[in-house]
Formats: sequence, C-alpha cells, structure tokens
Amino acid sequence: MKNLTTFCSLPTARLALVLAYVWAAVPAQAADWQQASSPLKTRWAKEVTPENALPEYPRPQLVRKDWLNLNGLWDLKLGTGGGTQKILVPYPIESALSGVMKRSDRMIYRRDFSVPKEWGGRRVLLHFGAVDWEAKVTVNGQEMGVHRGGYDAFQFDITSALKPKGPQEITVEVYDPTNDSGKPRGKQSLVGNGVMYTPTSGIWQTVWLEPVAETHIAALKLVPDLDAGCLRLTVTGNHSGAVTVEAVASDGGKQVAEISGAVGSELVLPIPKPKLWAPGSPHLYDLQVSLKSEGEVVDAVTSYFGMRKIALGKDEKGVTRMMLNGQPVFQVGPLDQGFWPDGIYTAPTDEALRFDIEETLRLGFNCTRKHIKVEPERWYYWCDKLGLLVWQDMPSVNSYDSKDQPIDAPQFKTELTQMVTTHWNHPSIIMWVIFNEAQGQHDTEALVAMTRQLDPSRLLNNASGYTDMHCGDVIDMHNYPEPDAPKPEANRAAVLGEFGGLGLPVEGHTWSKKTWGYQGVSSKEALTRGYEKLMVKSWELQRDRGLSAVIYTQITDVETECNGLLTYDREVNKVIPERIAAVNAGKSPPTFELKEISPTSQLHAVPWRFTTEPPAAEWTQPTFDDAAWQQGPGGFGTAGTPGAVVRSDWKSADIWLRREFEWTAGDTARPVLMAHHDD
Repeated sequence: MKNLTTFCSLPTARLALVLAYVWAAVPAQAADWQQASSPLKTRWAKEVTPENALPEYPRPQLVRKDWLNLNGLWDLKLGTGGGTQKILVPYPIESALSGVMKRSDRMIYRRDFSVPKEWGGRRVLLHFGAVDWEAKVTVNGQEMGVHRGGYDAFQFDITSALKPKGPQEITVEVYDPTNDSGKPRGKQSLVGNGVMYTPTSGIWQTVWLEPVAETHIAALKLVPDLDAGCLRLTVTGNHSGAVTVEAVASDGGKQVAEISGAVGSELVLPIPKPKLWAPGSPHLYDLQVSLKSEGEVVDAVTSYFGMRKIALGKDEKGVTRMMLNGQPVFQVGPLDQGFWPDGIYTAPTDEALRFDIEETLRLGFNCTRKHIKVEPERWYYWCDKLGLLVWQDMPSVNSYDSKDQPIDAPQFKTELTQMVTTHWNHPSIIMWVIFNEAQGQHDTEALVAMTRQLDPSRLLNNASGYTDMHCGDVIDMHNYPEPDAPKPEANRAAVLGEFGGLGLPVEGHTWSKKTWGYQGVSSKEALTRGYEKLMVKSWELQRDRGLSAVIYTQITDVETECNGLLTYDREVNKVIPERIAAVNAGKSPPTFELKEISPTSQLHAVPWRFTTEPPAAEWTQPTFDDAAWQQGPGGFGTAGTPGAVVRSDWKSADIWLRREFEWTAGDTARPVLMAHHDD
C-alpha cells in the first residue's frame, strides 16, 4: 500500500511509465504458472511446458527458414481491472493448459521479446494463428491494428514500431462476447451443456514473428487441374518495380517442372503423368517459389501440393455421385468437433493433432467433417500428408442456446471469405459447408454463389441438415440414429451429413457424471455391433438409393456428450477397430448362427411370473419361491406400442419378471440374451 500511495502522487505521465515498468519487470518464470485442474486431461497434457508450447512451424504451406515462436508465458489481465497473472499462450483462458481456466469477455495479454540481430534490415511481421474474437494489437505503445474474427490468421508489419535495441513489448487487448453477439462461434457457449460446449476466448493459436524482405511473397494460390495435367499457381506479393516469380515442382527430390512469370498472374505449371492424391495414396509434390528482382533472389518459400480432382459425375446407372479423381468414392467419415478436455479449442501438442487423424484412418474412414470449427493449419497439413478427405464447415452463428439471436451478416461473410481463401491450398479439403442445421442461416443462395466464385474447384454444401435452399452441389439430410438418404438430383449428389450417435460412457474417462447419447449401448461389443448394423444399412443406401457419403456422430466424446467412438481424453477406443474398419470399407460384419436354447416371447406366448409390487431382496436367486406371483404370457406392455409384441398388459411404473429354463453348457459357447424395450 505504501508503494501504491507513492505511485499515485506522481504526475500522470510518470505514473504511466512506472506502472509499465512494474508490469514488465517481473520475468516470466515457469514457477509462476501451472496447469489448472480440469475434469479430464489427455496423455499429452503432461508434455506441455512453457518452454515447448506448440513449438512447430505453424504454416506448412508457406515456409521460410527464419522465424521466432512467441508461444510461452505471457502476462494476463482479465476484465477491466484486477491483477496480473501468467498465462501459457496459445491455450485459451478457459482451458486447463492455459493455467487460468477462467471466463472473461475482456482480457489484456502482454509480453516482451527481442528481435534477433541477424534480422537487421528486413521487415518484421507479427503473426497470430487465431484470436477469439476481437484483437487490438499494440507494439511498444504504437497501435498496429484491430482484427475481428475468431478463426482466421492475421498479421501486422511491426517494423516501424520496433526500437533500435533492447526488449520490445507486445500487448493484445481482446474482446470476446461469445453468446448472443451474432458472430460465428460454432459450438461455444457460456452455458455449455448437451450439444454446446465450453467457449474459447483470447489467443488460441500460435503467435510468431517472421522477417521478410521489402519485396516478398505474401500468399500462394495452388489449384490442381487434372484435366489439363497442371498446377495453376498464383503468387501474391508485396513489391515495387519489376519482379519475376520462379516456381519449381519436385517429387522425392527430383525436379518435375518449372515455370516463371509475373506476380499476380496465373502460372501454369505442367505436371507430366501426375501421381494422384487420394486416401490410401496421398501423394504430395514439393514446391519452391522465389521472387527475383534484377536477377537476384529477394524472397523464397517452400510449399507442397497434391494433384486431385473433386467433382460431381454420373455413375454407370446415371446416378449423380461425388467423384474423386474421376471415380465415384463412397465417403465414410465421422463428425469431428475438434474439442479437447485440457485445451478446449487448442490441442495440447502437434502429436495429439496427428493422433486424431491417424485414429480416424485406423478405423477405416476416408473422410471427416470438421464440424463448425476451423483448425490450425497443421491439422490440415496432417490430413494432406496422411490422406483424409475433409468437409470443412463454416463456424455457425449458433442458435441452440439463444432466442431471437441477431445475425451479423457482414461479419459472417467476411469470416467465410477468410476461411476459404486461407485454406484453399489444402488438397484434403474437398467441400465447403456453409450452414449447419439452420443455425443462423441467412442469404444462403448469395453466400453459395460468392463461395463458388471464390473457389470453383471444390464442392459446396449449402446446408447440412434441415433447411435446404436447393443450391450447391449436394442435398444433405440428418437422421438419428438410423441412416437414411435423400434422393439424388440431376445436379446434386445425396449425402447423409449426420447419423448414429450411439452413446457409451466409460467410467473414469468422462467429463462429468452426467452423460448422454442419442441412443445408449452397454458395452464395447454392443457399440461395435450397433455401428456395424448402421453401416450395413448405409452401404445398402449407397447401392440402392444413390447415397454418396455418410457422416457418423462422432469420432470422440465431447464434454457430457458420449457419442464418440473414442473417449474425450482419447485413452479408450470404445469399439473394436478391425471390425469398424472392415464395415466402413463395405465388408459384411461377422455373422452368428443362433441356436435357440429357450424361446423368446417374440414368436411364442412364453409364460412368465411377474409382480408390480417390490419383491423380497432375494428374488433373483434360483431358490426363490415365486408361486404367489401372477402369471402371464410375454411380452408385457401397452397394446399398440410400435415394434412391440404385447400379450399381457403392463401399465404400472415398475414390473419384476421371472422365468425358468433348462440349459446344457455344451449347447453353445456364447449364450445370448435377446430383449426388446421400446425406449
């Protein structure tokens, strides 16, 4: 308090200097930070430290050798006042990995950094992978700009704000309204429950610095053209005067093509006898792009591309299908929400990101639907490299937890444009999904037309489920739990954007005691068999009704939702992988010859003893005398119950039933109890 009184007696200008010094004087020590306690964590959480928070190069399709990762410990102030604490960037403030695990709609980040001496004479760019939602960035007290949007990367040229020497200071002021703002937010909610989850606020992707020349490459656009046997390359650059683009494609270190031309023009790079990119054989070519001025290389980047084509076409029966590289491919994938129990929107490590994709492939899926979330670039890199087709959703303006929610249509359009133009180089992405289940749906036809103009090389899904506006390339329905199929159209393929939802909570691996699923099952075997049954019908729909794709809900549990094939912490695979992979590939599941030991009430009026009053505790024992109980033929229930065989009325809340039968152990190796319950 004595120091505070002294500070307040100083002139205003000096007060600002003293407070700035006090905030910056405390070095970021690991001892000031520890992971918060969360209901559940993944195996990768223990590997996360301030020294190795997502250290990988964050932009694999436009790589320069010099860069500086700014992930690590930052200072953080929550709200409009209060004290300062440490936060581990880039994990959102609500996450355990951030060390904060609190919620606030306003926050201020701050940290010092030093510019490497060898960067002298070059421009310095400050990159943010993503900040949710509005970020005002200041360097050494000079405002660099404001960015709005929670899912796209942005950058500022901070060269003019840098001091000649000594530590530099960054501050990032963030505002994130989450609910009822009319902004894209996907599954984030302040009242997360059911199908809505914990929100992500603040910096949630890598922050990094990069030196560039005055004349440099700003972006690449890579469009494979199988019909013409070439890659169409457009290089955007910051430049003045005459500069030339030179591009070289190689395969396994061997040059296969080269071309030169002007910045901003489409360059046609011929790829002789192209090796195709597809699930199972995701072949990638290396690409080196240089800018030359007066014969000197002033900037160079490396990248990669895949030669593949996604389009609509007719099969041998004349049915409209989704075609990959000119062939109909039945796309089978899970819904992938992209949430983590310890990092929320941010995977704890790059290895964790890769694990989800590898596990998806191990289960025999050839595609995935990234559900109303946009991932860091490295997630798509692993899909490109490992060979997984991606349906990319636009994050929705959510309406599940809000009434009469406003829609910020201009902002939605801006963020949709950013999602497409910053991810269109990934061969794995084969379809853009504009809306999900009428969540904030608006101006559908215009947005589809805009997206088509931005990227005519991919398929478009105007709305996955619910309100179809009869535009785009697919007609998409949702149906739980059984699969179903819309009717293919002359110019649109039929897809099932969601189905399944078989729920199985696994003790010790749930977010809370409260769990739910669309339809509960009791064991790994039951979940596996239930999935097999659904997929057998899906393949029948593919064959008989022209279905082109199915998306099963879902790859992992998320918070209280236990519809995953894996637990939320990724520790338990809840199905038998070999059987899931087989049925996903269209192979028939194993069959069992059933030998009747004792008849069921489905076909026979089998007598049962029953009571509707609570019986004695030993009623389940073989020696229990049930002679005083009533007797009636099975089944028991209310006449008219769909799918039920009712021979004895049962209208009370509870019923207890017993019957005896004889069984010789040698009759069968695996006795099975068959039961029917209408719920």
